[in-house]
Amino acid sequence: MTMFERFSADARAVVVDAQTAARRRGAPSIDTVHLLLALAEQPGTRAVRALTDLGIAPSAVERLAEPSAGGDVLDDQALAAIGIDLATVRARTDAAFGDGALDRVADRPRRGHVPFTHDAKRTLELALREAIHEGSRSIDSGHVLLALLRADGTSARRVLDSALRDAGTDAGALRDALHDPRRTAS
Repeated sequence: MTMFERFSADARAVVVDAQTAARRRGAPSIDTVHLLLALAEQPGTRAVRALTDLGIAPSAVERLAEPSAGGDVLDDQALAAIGIDLATVRARTDAAFGDGALDRVADRPRRGHVPFTHDAKRTLELALREAIHEGSRSIDSGHVLLALLRADGTSARRVLDSALRDAGTDAGALRDALHDPRRTAS
């Protein structure tokens, strides 16, 4: 049995919806933050129940994952530090291609295959390990969230840490909530 054959319906939905999240943001690949965004939008799953019980709403995850929170947007100060004047670039681009040309390119959804980043692949492997550790025959949303908690230094972990801090809790409490036997059914 392959790893993906072990994914429950909700975990499969996370993987499929992560691709949609990456496309919607114009990302060149599916990263851990896309897995987290997709996971937070799966109502009634073990992962979402654990998050909401700790005071973390899906909308909070979405807000914290916005490019401005993660530093993925064009930053005029950062570009100026390397000698690029963003206002001039925008003005010249608008003159050549029409008003808002840079924004239109960023808003265009990506087509075709969107690959997983190394961190996202590693997270899915960690989800399998979490399922095996729990003695589960399938990988559910809770295992994916536990894997995201183990993925130190990733975009999803930074968003999770911010969401947990904002809710006045921590990763240990989320792990405990996910291991709560009342949540094992997803």
